[in-house]
Amino acid sequence: MIQNKKTLCFLLFLLSIVSFNAQDKKTIPDIEKIYLHTDRSTYFVGEDLWYKAYNVRASNNLLFDNSNILYVELISDDSKMIARNKTNLEMGLGHGDFQLVDSVGVKPGIYQLRAYTNWNRNFGEEFVFKKDIEIIDVFEEHSQSQSKHTISENQTKNIRKKTQSNFKVDFFPEGGSLLENVASVVGFKAVDSNGKPIEIKGELLDSNNELVTAFESVHDGMGKFQMVPMEGKTYYAKIKTLSGEELKTELPNVFQQGYLISFRTIKGKNIISITTNEITLSQNSNAFLTVVCKAKGIPYLETTQTLTETSLSFELPKDKTPNGISQITLFDNTNKPQSERLIYIEKEHDLDVQLLTDSNTYGPNEKTIVYVSTVSKDGTPKSASFSLSVTDTNGVEEDNFESNICSYFLMESDIRGKIHHPGYYFDNNNPKRLDHLDNLLLTQGWRDFVWKTTPKVNEKNLFKPEKGITISGRVKEVFSDKPLINNNLTLALMNKKNSIFLSAITDSMGRFEFKNLMFFDKTNMYLNSVNEKGKFRGEMVLDSIERAPIPVRLKKELFLLPETKQITENVLNKFTAFGVKPENVLNEVVVKSKNKYWQPVYYKNPFSTYTPDIVTKTLVSIWDVLEIVPGIWVKDRFDRDLRVVGEKDVPSILVNGFGVYNYDLDYILPNEIVKIEVVRELGVPIISIFINRNWNDKPKKVPVYAVKQEIEGFSTARIFYSPDPEKPNPMLNKNSAVRNTIYWNPFVHPDGTGETSVDYYNTNVETKVKVALEGITAHGIPVVKTTYYSIKK
Repeated sequence: MIQNKKTLCFLLFLLSIVSFNAQDKKTIPDIEKIYLHTDRSTYFVGEDLWYKAYNVRASNNLLFDNSNILYVELISDDSKMIARNKTNLEMGLGHGDFQLVDSVGVKPGIYQLRAYTNWNRNFGEEFVFKKDIEIIDVFEEHSQSQSKHTISENQTKNIRKKTQSNFKVDFFPEGGSLLENVASVVGFKAVDSNGKPIEIKGELLDSNNELVTAFESVHDGMGKFQMVPMEGKTYYAKIKTLSGEELKTELPNVFQQGYLISFRTIKGKNIISITTNEITLSQNSNAFLTVVCKAKGIPYLETTQTLTETSLSFELPKDKTPNGISQITLFDNTNKPQSERLIYIEKEHDLDVQLLTDSNTYGPNEKTIVYVSTVSKDGTPKSASFSLSVTDTNGVEEDNFESNICSYFLMESDIRGKIHHPGYYFDNNNPKRLDHLDNLLLTQGWRDFVWKTTPKVNEKNLFKPEKGITISGRVKEVFSDKPLINNNLTLALMNKKNSIFLSAITDSMGRFEFKNLMFFDKTNMYLNSVNEKGKFRGEMVLDSIERAPIPVRLKKELFLLPETKQITENVLNKFTAFGVKPENVLNEVVVKSKNKYWQPVYYKNPFSTYTPDIVTKTLVSIWDVLEIVPGIWVKDRFDRDLRVVGEKDVPSILVNGFGVYNYDLDYILPNEIVKIEVVRELGVPIISIFINRNWNDKPKKVPVYAVKQEIEGFSTARIFYSPDPEKPNPMLNKNSAVRNTIYWNPFVHPDGTGETSVDYYNTNVETKVKVALEGITAHGIPVVKTTYYSIKK
């Protein structure tokens, strides 16, 4: 009850912040950014994955009450969607979980967790949250000396041997170019053939083979050096890895004329410099140059400078510079961009967040109390929303600097490409992190910024923000497409927990809509249509209720986790010591036999094969399914007119190998479909559908004026089970005694004093425990705090 009051107070305060912020109109669309805090990144088959969702306005990181449906998806390494949640967002916050069990198709491997709203589909894949997780079967790993999901030592050596002889180094001049007789900073980045950073040393030589300077990487294959490109010369680098592999590569070309922009922090002041050479200055005396500074696409400073000498410097005002990544662009007097630089500004916030435990050491099953304090430096309470994860380190104590809410909102979401160990740059214990972050921006961020151009919205195909689930469609005459006006619709939504009854009337187009519905989990939908006289009339044509997911495009990457073997062994020993048995998982067996419902087909290589996933089975009709099958074009639903893309002839339709008419497809339900094949090579195009029943045993067709269907509502978020010795539960406590996530709480909200606390009981294992707090303040400041304690007898 107390926790609910704290949550309500936070949401009420947040509402005032969001309402005020909504009045602040910006020059870009209201774009959302999503982050998921998960309890861990490595899981074992049979466990649960817990997450907290944060949805913020991208321009200022304030929690954003724009969308109320967040699609959270778990995708396997073969690009199949294993599970999908519709998570309810309230004031930009939500939470949920996935059960990583064999019954839903979870196998050991690398998975992608992704999250997005319908509204954010307007702005491209850059605004889809993605995170890699690993799922391990600890018992399978132990029983098999070489699993397909495990890389043996010999394989690892072979991989390393291969990658060390195949690496590349790229060079990135500050501002974009090298300019004759102008001192330049050049960033570089070295990676192996799998894109993993490697450490290097090198020498820079000119076209006369004279040494210019030596350089070496300082962190994750990145570093920088300074040079003055001379007139008429070219440059190349001789590079060597730590293992002795060598590479020779050319530097970018040197330009004779131009302008460069650079950035330095000198004695605490942020200095922007514009430089050029004498030949440029002589041909463009008193040149007017404009410097534009932007953050998240929003300009915050624009200044015009007159260049009378080869260099000019001015201070970037701290009070105008926002926290995070900024883009500084130099334009000439024709408004043509000449040079660009990304910088990171870290501002000191008036915020003090403390994460403490009541002891550094606990006995097995002993209660732990975690205290969280969020105040200003003078002690004024600050409102924030946090999620707390307490996990067994399982013998791996080294921080792997994975992504967190700070690195994601302040850096990762603004730069394309995968960043190695992003949390490293936001570890306050690392004194060199900002210098190394600058190297990252010089290289990976070089002219490759998500916000370089303002995201454009296609007004014709606009994805709208969703406040709830919508059930819509139209009512028409049975044997024509004429709409039926003023028909009365009755909707009933019924599941185990509650029932909803609603009514609506069709408009002048015969359309109806039930908007912003709130119901959870699997729900039976009953929809009827009657005319003004109360008689069942007309045919209902439903719109698709379930949003089709964003297409999955996974890149096949080598995923090496050096600590995985150690974690697996430690977890296996822990499970064995406490008698925890594996989940009831059967080894996969492939049985090849002739399906009793299917006739032989006389084609061999289909143009495309579509296998339904969990979303397909929730669609309303076969026509909804056919519209998302690659290679099929539904030309006209009403006339049941189908085409194969690229073919002029009307395709033949096969169901289980039998020829059928297009109208016969109405009898097929989406959840009956096993696969759909599209054939183009036989002269006559074929659409071949396979279902899991005898084609002649057609199901009883529901009257056209009624719809009866099971649909999926919002996902009900479960409550993390934390055992209490005073309330024993033999069915749950055995496995809980050795659980890897010791405690999870998605809503940790400080009260009016800026403080709160949570408590839980530890496991029965002697181990080191990590306590991780992530969240965001009501004023948009992301927070990460971590502490450790030990469990000892």
